[in-house]
Amino acid sequence: MNLILETDRLILRELQLSDAEAFFAMDSNLKVHQYLWNKPVQKIEETIEIIASVRKQYIDNGIGRFAMILKETNEFVGWAGLKYNTEVVNNKVNFYDIGYRLDEKFWGKGYASEATFTWLKYAFETMNIKTMEAAAHTNNAASNKILQKIGMQMTEQYLEDGVSWNWYQLENENYNLG
Repeated sequence: MNLILETDRLILRELQLSDAEAFFAMDSNLKVHQYLWNKPVQKIEETIEIIASVRKQYIDNGIGRFAMILKETNEFVGWAGLKYNTEVVNNKVNFYDIGYRLDEKFWGKGYASEATFTWLKYAFETMNIKTMEAAAHTNNAASNKILQKIGMQMTEQYLEDGVSWNWYQLENENYNLG
């Protein structure tokens, strides 16, 4: 893939192995995983495996999570993007979801909203995706707020391994069957 998207403050590009150190710093932070099963990565090798898995999604599905790079400093902010989900989540399979994860030092600055607005536009206008899906831990106020801000509607709550999640959807009003 040679896709690069830009926002006012961010460059959204493919995750690379060169992102592993900054990605590991983000993903090993317990606060970052507070609403993600409280299972931060323990070794950089786990991060390298995650990056390899995402890179395989680029090949298999033509899309995946992308690195968010701050234009001003070239810092790794986190990741955001689309995923074609082939595993069962909330009794659904084979759907596109939108997601994001940020290093703690970049929380509360609007980067996740900025990136997800851009990804949603790309999904609907360029990829012609009919429905966008997303999930957020019920108690994660910040993540729920971001999904609502980009126009997604909570359609239900579901339990996974005893944890409550909010399920969001947004229909592409300009979806073209052709």
